[in-house]
Amino acid sequence: MNALDKPEHLEILLAEPRGFCAGVDRAIEIVERALQKFGAPIYVRHEIVHNTFVVNDLKAKGAIFIEDLAEVPPGATLVFSAHGVSKAVQAEAQARGFDVFDATCPLVTKVHVEVAKLAKEGYEFIMIGHKGHPEVEGTMGQLERGIHLVEDVEDVASVQPAQTDKLAVVTQTTLSVDDAAEIVAAVRARFPSIREPKQQDICYATQNRQDAVKVMSPQVDLLIVVGSPTSSNSNRLAELARKLGVESYMVDNADEMRPEWLEGKWRVGLTAGASAPEVLVKEVIDRIKALGAVSVRRMDGIEETVKFPLPKGLKL
Repeated sequence: MNALDKPEHLEILLAEPRGFCAGVDRAIEIVERALQKFGAPIYVRHEIVHNTFVVNDLKAKGAIFIEDLAEVPPGATLVFSAHGVSKAVQAEAQARGFDVFDATCPLVTKVHVEVAKLAKEGYEFIMIGHKGHPEVEGTMGQLERGIHLVEDVEDVASVQPAQTDKLAVVTQTTLSVDDAAEIVAAVRARFPSIREPKQQDICYATQNRQDAVKVMSPQVDLLIVVGSPTSSNSNRLAELARKLGVESYMVDNADEMRPEWLEGKWRVGLTAGASAPEVLVKEVIDRIKALGAVSVRRMDGIEETVKFPLPKGLKL
């Protein structure tokens, strides 16, 4: 941060946009509406979104989070998380006779539809993503074979597709935009005829939050990201700030804020991952104020107006 730009007192700079995206809003609303319409308990496969506060809030309202469908009693109402599920999980849920509501983010569903369409045309796929992440497991589980996962540029060299005439690339929606571009470039260099999506798979909200951090970073000497440790897009925000030379920490809630982080600081940037609710941001603001911040200023930024429709059968 330019020394001439230093405020007289510790200031908080709020990123715009930050926090909930349309897919997260929709997923949480699906669980809440199912609880209102059918009563507790409602079963949810995997955390509906990767945020501790949200999951605990829904647990208190009667949601039960499970990983194995064997834990769900026959005839129960089941919600698939925003991250999406494999064909095998869908088939098992159907075979067990659950009343299913799919909270998969429509932008993840778009990737699944693209994979299914191109697979019928004989394509194999390279998927860029993080091994073990539920979204990656869901997308790779759309096919029995023919999807090769790469996590970094080094992985690209070891991919051995059965053929290279029909090869397409897809990505996890919550990756670092810059990292994904670097890996796609390596894929393109090795497989020049690879088919890329018409629009990148990384979602608008992930892109917008990362862009806001890029704009904010030169203006602050510390960045706090509100998000849970399991949240991919939140982790990418903190990583991005560090790559841009800004000290950065991720907190699940205000209690995790450490006073020593603020020592000698002039302006604190504050953002939140797409699964972190605004109530947590407000609590972190109060905590930073208690530790000496005097003012809060909002950045100019993109206003997000995207809204996704709810599944049929959940109108109250």
